[in-house]
Amino acid sequence: MKPILEVHQLSKKYKLRHLAGGYLSIRERLLSLFKLGNSHVEDFLAVKDLSFEVKPGESIGIIGRNGAGKSTLLKILSKITPPTKGRIITRGRVASLLEVGTGFHPELTGRENIFLNGSLLGMKRKEIESKFDEIVDFSGVERFLDTPLKHYSSGMQLRLAFSVAAFLEPEILIIDEVLAVGDAEFQKKCLGKMEDVSKSGRTILFVSHNMTAVESLCTRALMLDKGEKVYDGTPQEVIGFYQQQMSIQVSESWTNTRDIDSPLVFKSLKVYVEGDQPNLKLRVNVELTSKGTHPNAFIALDIKNAIGTTFMQALPRLEPFISPSDLSHKFDVVIDLPPLVPDKYYILAWVGAHNLHTLDMVRDAVSFDIVQSPTPGRTFPHTFDHGMIVPASSIKMIT
Repeated sequence: MKPILEVHQLSKKYKLRHLAGGYLSIRERLLSLFKLGNSHVEDFLAVKDLSFEVKPGESIGIIGRNGAGKSTLLKILSKITPPTKGRIITRGRVASLLEVGTGFHPELTGRENIFLNGSLLGMKRKEIESKFDEIVDFSGVERFLDTPLKHYSSGMQLRLAFSVAAFLEPEILIIDEVLAVGDAEFQKKCLGKMEDVSKSGRTILFVSHNMTAVESLCTRALMLDKGEKVYDGTPQEVIGFYQQQMSIQVSESWTNTRDIDSPLVFKSLKVYVEGDQPNLKLRVNVELTSKGTHPNAFIALDIKNAIGTTFMQALPRLEPFISPSDLSHKFDVVIDLPPLVPDKYYILAWVGAHNLHTLDMVRDAVSFDIVQSPTPGRTFPHTFDHGMIVPASSIKMIT
């Protein structure tokens, strides 16, 4: 049996233009267009000499760090962007779900967009009509079906887009990590539908940072790094290799570029995850700058999951408090993390006085990834619709 998808020596090159002098205002950027020698151009290979084949009915998870080339690959396979070189052979219709609203028109109603999107996927009107009720029922937007799409929330647009792509039965379904936009209930429905699609013999290419979803949904996985394929095997093998490479040591940093009117502001944040599940520590380096007189202050750190639910708050005790007399303040905050479900997590940093007067707040500027299972050695499919924390527990048979 011939592969349903063949990728041969695929590469995608972008040109990155760097302006001399670092950050420039819009006016300076416009003027620089007419000046010679003010910039240089760098070639950037987002995908590099990539080759692989996909058999009919395979479900392939594509994983890797941010910037590894995963989304660029899917855009090329979906024919949204052309490759710089290489060849792609597809033997079947391709439906892709890459970004919220892709293939939709904001001025058209939900009903009209179902037919528009279906036609863009190569479906005939009768085929769309035969699936119309299932699409609407699954998406849950029946009440707003005749409302222009521009009035839909991003979550509602995602529901509709996924329903069209999944129910119109393409031979190849390509999904980027847009499921993070939906609520937990809909994500669970989506994963269930993708499992049904896979069992029906159709092919799925799935990019995700959720290792549990990849392991439970996919029959094969690819790991990309700097645009190249570095591992191809079973999900368990590839995820194990990925975890070994990452070694769960994730460092994310943020440096202040804002100009805000406050006597005490965050200058920088840096976050690390240390240890292994279920004994993780979160280390946050905090630096603040005093710009004027302020009351004695303290900091708080909120931790959220990928869909924005805050589930923890750290209130490190400062002795003494942040004094108005010091110009610079550096802190090393260490937080004992509970056993967390694999996901991306974000930190909100707050500094203020004891009357809860806010001096500065930085929302979701730093993040960290958890890639290991909270129950090492077990393959239970942890998903955050069942919660974010998996506490230690025991069971004893009493009869």
